[in-house]
Amino acid sequence: MPPRRRKPFPFHILVFLTPAVLIYTIFMVYPLIDSLRLGLFSLNDTGREVFVGLDNYRTLLTSDLWAPRLWNAIRNNFVLFAIHMSVQNPIGLLLAALLSSQIIRGRALFRTLIFTPTILSVVLIGFSWRLILSPLWGIAKDILGIFGLESLYRPWLGLESSALVAISLISVWQYVGVPMLLFLAALLGIPDELIEAARIDGATGWGVFWRIKFPLILPTVGIVATLTFVGNFNAFDLIYTTQGALAGPNFSTDILGTFFFRTFFGIQLQLGNPTMGATIAGVMFLIILAGVLLYLFGWQRRLQRIEL
Repeated sequence: MPPRRRKPFPFHILVFLTPAVLIYTIFMVYPLIDSLRLGLFSLNDTGREVFVGLDNYRTLLTSDLWAPRLWNAIRNNFVLFAIHMSVQNPIGLLLAALLSSQIIRGRALFRTLIFTPTILSVVLIGFSWRLILSPLWGIAKDILGIFGLESLYRPWLGLESSALVAISLISVWQYVGVPMLLFLAALLGIPDELIEAARIDGATGWGVFWRIKFPLILPTVGIVATLTFVGNFNAFDLIYTTQGALAGPNFSTDILGTFFFRTFFGIQLQLGNPTMGATIAGVMFLIILAGVLLYLFGWQRRLQRIEL
């Protein structure tokens, strides 16, 4: 029996991938590793780096100066994530279910209109909503007045109790198109034979969705939840645009992204502290890593058990 010939190594694929890998390494991997390294150092009086191990993390978690700001930012990040999970993703799933139906006319137009805010500049979105919600020249009160609800108007962005929720809903409005498209792609990939068989068996539209469609798109549900988690714990630009680096009022909208920015670069009379800023970035990385690992080893294994 002649020996089997080994396939030649696909060098052409390596040639195509090398530039992308180099660019990703230079602009993504190296800054991440260097940031984690910087979090293990402190600056002495001469500005030189001194290795301190995990002392920066200990200070961040326990110091009366740093710990309250850190836990406030983490709490606000989880509130932001909870609102997106409970509002944005269900609305995205509902829109996807409607736009996957053959009954709805003009589906392509609706998809475009819903997704359009996603590609707009966050600076434009933040500035526009500040104008809309402004108590001085905003139109939010006038719009509520059309429906006789002007008494419900409040300066939502200026109140500690409502600022974070208001910004979260603005973000939901802007990015609801992303889960909508992901869910829509998953729904459109379901074979028509399964749906027709369910209808022949007497299943209603609601029953078809929950008993046939939804179980089949559970992998996409996990992906959307993970992307939502990562996106919310990387959030920065919308809060910076609407509330500034101080994340007012009284740090009620402060999240890890704005806390990192203030600490690393400094603002107003506060001097920048790169090593503590890198430590905050390290905490962000660990939280995001924990969420991704939970998806990989929790959600994925659960889906494998269901399939078995």
